[in-house]
Amino acid sequence: MNNELNQVLQQRRQKAAELAEQGVPLYANDFAPSHPVKELLECSVKITEDTSPDQGQIFTVAGRIMAMRKFGKASFVQIQDETGNIQVYVKKDVVGEEPYGIFKKMDLGDIAGFSGRLFRTKTGELTLQTTLVKVITKSLRPLPEKFHGLTDVETRYRQRYVDLIVNPEVRDTFRKRVEIIRMVRDFLTNRGFLEVETPMMQPIAGGATAKPFKTHHNALGMDLYLRIAPELYLKRLLVGGFERVFEINRNFRNEGLSTRHNPEFTMLEFYQAYATYSDLMDLTEEMVSWIADQVCGAMVITYQEAEVDLSPPWQRYTMDEALEKVAGISRELLSDPAAVMLLAKDKGIKLEAKAGPGKAKTELFELLVEEKLINPTFITSYPTEVSPLARRNEQNPEVTDRFELFITGREIANAFSELNDPIDQKDRLARQIAERGDDDEVFPVLDEDYVRALEYGMPPAAGEGIGIDRLVMLLTDSPSIRDVILFPHLRPEK
Repeated sequence: MNNELNQVLQQRRQKAAELAEQGVPLYANDFAPSHPVKELLECSVKITEDTSPDQGQIFTVAGRIMAMRKFGKASFVQIQDETGNIQVYVKKDVVGEEPYGIFKKMDLGDIAGFSGRLFRTKTGELTLQTTLVKVITKSLRPLPEKFHGLTDVETRYRQRYVDLIVNPEVRDTFRKRVEIIRMVRDFLTNRGFLEVETPMMQPIAGGATAKPFKTHHNALGMDLYLRIAPELYLKRLLVGGFERVFEINRNFRNEGLSTRHNPEFTMLEFYQAYATYSDLMDLTEEMVSWIADQVCGAMVITYQEAEVDLSPPWQRYTMDEALEKVAGISRELLSDPAAVMLLAKDKGIKLEAKAGPGKAKTELFELLVEEKLINPTFITSYPTEVSPLARRNEQNPEVTDRFELFITGREIANAFSELNDPIDQKDRLARQIAERGDDDEVFPVLDEDYVRALEYGMPPAAGEGIGIDRLVMLLTDSPSIRDVILFPHLRPEK
């Protein structure tokens, strides 16, 4: 801790001690504001320079002191609550000598209560002339502007509470996040989808290929895994007769951190019986473009200085078409499995020993195409080899009825017509496990209960997962997933 900050901390504690000696409660719980600041600001049109602070309605407000200009017998402070900021005028001969003396020992960051009437200063600023000043919460640490602002990114993430106090644009981002999730929920509910909850702790880590977090339940005497996806449980509900279901859920993957990945993240997953992946492309296009228009007020937005046009209809390519048109790989080469494998090797792609051309194509796509897809683009016809839960295409069983949605070079959604043949499903899961081999941390297990559920009969259906965090990043122009997660995971503080 530097000497300057240490000195300020000591000064604040001294002021707190002096106030306590005067009998002033430092953490009061008996002050109830009558109005949020927003409602005072909405009265501004009624308040003119001729309005006297001795007239009009009395307002009682509370907030954090964000700025102070102290003079001998009068002071101005800016207070901030959840809804806005307003100036407060504190005059010694109005509030009284003792309350003014208490006020003079208050600091930036303190939470205080005020009561008075509105007027305008000579400069036209809406101001509350207070007749009452009350300490509600004494702040023992200075706000970061005192020390050149809260600019260090890691400190902002680690001390999000301070970040939210001093950076209004951060508060706005998280308000928008709440609104985006609400709109997703409303959109699906209005189309007959039922919101459900499925287990976060699961006996088998299934529904996606990722390394899970492992825990142990003492009473049951068994290991459990934090879910990497809710997919297999949601599809069990299709078997049970719920034909449209969705869950906005937390998933956990014990993997690396980056600007796009956090170990704990939010996903929307939804499933619709008697629908195909093509139906979900239409639904996704409608939902995301509608939400963008509501949040951003336009279909054409800017993301990290790149213009993104979210206006429907969106581009649709098969994976082979994308490799041909975006990466410039010839159609003849793409139809030759040996040539595809060789090209992947030449590009430095390392494949598992049992990987085939389908896996090679997918890796080539991720390397050569993905980051170039700035405007919304659906990629379809994923190889069956990399889609163990998706339905095979009836015309070409080498690919599946699946799509992924890419915007600004990153995956936003993954969807497919669901595989509901229990024999095919069991075979594909077994082959997927064989390709993974033994895992020192999590031994791959075939989910026999899920196969049993399919044996009872699951209706034809399509399902989709949308990364909520990435969608919020897009619609708030946030460069990192940590900017849209209130408390992202970080390495221990040194």
